[in-house]
This record gives sequence, structure tokens and C-alpha cells, in this order.
Amino acid sequence: MTTDHTLSIENLTLGYADRTVIDGLDLVVPAGKVTAIVGANACGKSTLLRSMSRLLAPRTGRVVLDGRDVHRMPAKQLARTLGLLPQSPIAPEGITVADLVGRGRHPHQGILSRWSREDDIAVAEALEATETAALAERSVDELSGGQRQRVWIAMALAQQTDLLLLDEPTTFLDVSHQIEVLDLLTDLNSTRGTTIVMVLHDLNLAARYSDHLVALSAGRVHAQGSPAEVLTEEVVRTVFGLDSRVILDPTSGKPLMLPIGRHHMTELSAL
Repeated sequence: MTTDHTLSIENLTLGYADRTVIDGLDLVVPAGKVTAIVGANACGKSTLLRSMSRLLAPRTGRVVLDGRDVHRMPAKQLARTLGLLPQSPIAPEGITVADLVGRGRHPHQGILSRWSREDDIAVAEALEATETAALAERSVDELSGGQRQRVWIAMALAQQTDLLLLDEPTTFLDVSHQIEVLDLLTDLNSTRGTTIVMVLHDLNLAARYSDHLVALSAGRVHAQGSPAEVLTEEVVRTVFGLDSRVILDPTSGKPLMLPIGRHHMTELSAL
């Protein structure tokens, strides 16, 4: 089952002080799919995600959710539909896993409403989905990087949004925990129909785990489409300034990028 929410970006320009980061960008996020955004450092990936979640106001253009400008929507109303997991979030010192995940229920709380059985169920389901129920009474400070990341995702799940934005959800994780987190997000998409938009640095993981791939360059969309359409040697050369070979991943059937360094390029030229 997929969500029917539509999220799009229209002629969006973003920046800080006198520096423009995103320039006249247009993008439609496929509903019910996993979209990965890739690009070189400082190309505007995280800035774009911040504006999509209403944390950064546009200079021009708008982010549109179900026909409404997100920057004009009430914060709690937006938070019931769209959730954000920022890069390297910081938990309050000493907070337990259960308490942190419970904070995901804030958008559903009224001024006078109390914690309800519905909130208990949402938190329990989020802990179960992320396999963190056994950690519920532990302090977040005591957890490993992979465990903490699963707990943050659990908080986002407890928010019960149909769209989830994640900025570098695999940052600082070792390879096994990166796969663990991305497998979890894939499960969330396939079982709940959650639309997922994530910024990733690793091109091969982005291609393996996404349905829709967006490559940014100089503040604009350089290429978008299926991973097979976007992850090409030409795109890698243009967007990242890197020579590569792109082959078929024998495990996933998705494109697999093999970088070529200067020394190996010399060896190839000699063949």
C-alpha cells in the first residue's frame, strides 16, 4: 500500500547570506517510493532537505505538499505527514530510548491532551519495527552508533508520517550498520508504503536501495530517474569529476560504480 501524498519542488532557490546553494530547482518526489539524492560535497543536498522540511525558507519558489506550500502550513499539521531525521541528531543527556521515541508523538498531542493508549501503541510498534524494544529502558548515551541510529528512526516512525526525510542516515556507521539501517528503511517502505527521501554519499548504496535517484550539481538537478538511468559513467564524471566504470551489481542487479584513480587510469591507458 502506497501513500497518496504528493511532494514537489517548484523553481526553488535557497542560500545563506550572499551565497546561493540551490538555484531554480524543480523536482517531483515519487509517492510510495524510495528516493536517494546524491551529489558532490556542497552541492546543496542537505540544504534542499532542510527546505523540504520547512527548516529553511526559500528565496524564491516553494515546496508543495498536497497542493499546499509547506512554509505556510501549521507546524504540527505538517509534522503529522512529513518527518525529518537530520544528520547527527543530538539526544538530551540521560534520556532513555523509550522517552526519546515517545517524543515522536508530539505532533499528535494537543495543548490539553494527555498521553493515550494510541501513543503507547505507536511507540511500541516503532520499537518493534526497528528491533529496539529490548533497549527501551537504556540510556541513549550507552548505545552503539548503529543502535542510536535505529532509535532515531524509531522516533521518526512513532511520529507516524507518510513521508520521511533522512539526511545522511548512514553517516559515521560501519558497513554492517549502514546495511542494517538501509534494510530497515526498505522494510518501512515496502510494508507501510512510506515515501522515503534520503541524502546519501555512497553512490553504490544509493543505487542499490533507491527506486528513484536524483543527482545534484551546482544547485540544480543534473539527472534523475531509475538508478540504471542515472548512475552512468558520464554522470559520475560530470557530477563528481571522477572517471569510473559502471557495471551490473551481481547481488542487486543495480548499477555498481567502480572508481578509477590516477594510477589505475595510467595502467588502463597502457593496455
